[in-house]
Amino acid sequence: MQENKYSIKQWAKDDRPREKLLSSGAKNLSNSELLGILIHNGTRERTAIDLAKEVLKLGKDNLVELGKLSIKELMKIKGIGEAKAITIAAALELGRRRQTATSLEKKVVSTSNDIAGYLQIKLKDYRHEVFAVLFLNRSNKVNHFEIVSEGGITGTVADPRVILRKALEEDAVNIILCHNHPSGSLKPSRADEELTNKIKEAARYLDIKVLDHIIVSEIGYYSFADEGLL
Repeated sequence: MQENKYSIKQWAKDDRPREKLLSSGAKNLSNSELLGILIHNGTRERTAIDLAKEVLKLGKDNLVELGKLSIKELMKIKGIGEAKAITIAAALELGRRRQTATSLEKKVVSTSNDIAGYLQIKLKDYRHEVFAVLFLNRSNKVNHFEIVSEGGITGTVADPRVILRKALEEDAVNIILCHNHPSGSLKPSRADEELTNKIKEAARYLDIKVLDHIIVSEIGYYSFADEGLL
């Protein structure tokens, strides 16, 4: 079989991304070089770096936007099969988890600002609404975070019974409700207010307190507690 003339193996050693990472460190590689390492092999016509640049272009040359792409969307690029798309998605998810791992580790919550930044990172890549809950212990330290419902672009519905059952399983004394608004709007809907009150009243019978309901988007956050709605 004719050797691919675009093979990275034929590049000067200093230009090969894997060798460059070993000699100079990952921080000195461009986004396309790092992606090229993940993609590993190119096609007969294009190198892994060429494919990486096309992947970045699909994500508007923005890693935040790239993180929102699905496996199927990545596979629209000729040369990016399922295995390569899965590798890229897994790497982006690891980066997301690393970003949030230490920020919430047994964090004590006292204000909405304590938790809003974490929630923005956690939910920013969803292009549809999701409803999540933070489960806190008696000292207001976060024990667990879980997405309890996923919906469409314009809304999602959370079941209070699912939330409270999980709160009991996690031995939660307090909970914080949260959901995202992919549209960017931070204004709560009437349905948001009604659901918050419904969960608040149901939780009261179990001696569980709803401390806040936080809506997040890429532009900021809205706190029901800060606005006097709880």
